[in-house]
Amino acid sequence: MTDSGKANGRSVAGSTVLITGAASGMGRATAEVFAAEGAHVAVTDIAAESVREVADDLTHRGYSAEAWTLDIGDPAAIELTVAAVAKRFGGIDILVNNAGISAFAPIDSDSYEAVWGRAFNILITAQQRLIRAALPHLRKSAAPRIVNIASTEALGATSRDSPYAAAKAAVTGLTRALAVELGPEGITVNCICPGPILTGMTEAIPDADKATYARRRTALRRYGRPEEVAHMTLSLCLPAASFITGTTIPVDGGLMARNA
Repeated sequence: MTDSGKANGRSVAGSTVLITGAASGMGRATAEVFAAEGAHVAVTDIAAESVREVADDLTHRGYSAEAWTLDIGDPAAIELTVAAVAKRFGGIDILVNNAGISAFAPIDSDSYEAVWGRAFNILITAQQRLIRAALPHLRKSAAPRIVNIASTEALGATSRDSPYAAAKAAVTGLTRALAVELGPEGITVNCICPGPILTGMTEAIPDADKATYARRRTALRRYGRPEEVAHMTLSLCLPAASFITGTTIPVDGGLMARNA
């Protein structure tokens, strides 16, 4: 069992966290936040070179981190990677299901079935596979935590994004169901729904369009930063957050709260 600190503590120092999609954006910010707090960070991503750069950067700064190339669409790769992380760090205390893709297609398009299938494989099926693989290790932890990253598209939708919105909504359902199932074992399962965040997925949107959208839709009148999502993830993973489970928390600058 890895050292997760006291059950009522406010530190993840010594814990092991496995983060998917950690090569950039919210995943990289999450890795940096946990590493700075003293956790052992397993950064995983399909982008091999980029995820190695993240781990190298963290270790050069004196933190504990190691990289694994992982295609979460590959069930065998998930099993092997989770086992390797647990062996390297002596266990797994925290799983952050962050990896994702964009999945837009009109309902009547020829590509719809393919987009739908890929969205569900990457955005929801991979999450349950990672949880299943990590569960034997989480059960040995003093403060086991699972955080699933969804999207505000799970709570409201954008035109032509039904594969993405449906898959992200499924993440919120998986979170609730597993929180109930795993609660008696002390394993908490929570979900974060980021709103408009400055990541690779939103990079192609012109700055002027982002500014207009934020002004019209969010209470804070701006896009969020990846680290603002990462800090919410950290908060849910603190040993002291032991009575928070089954929640879906928007980190959206007030997007879902605003009517006009």
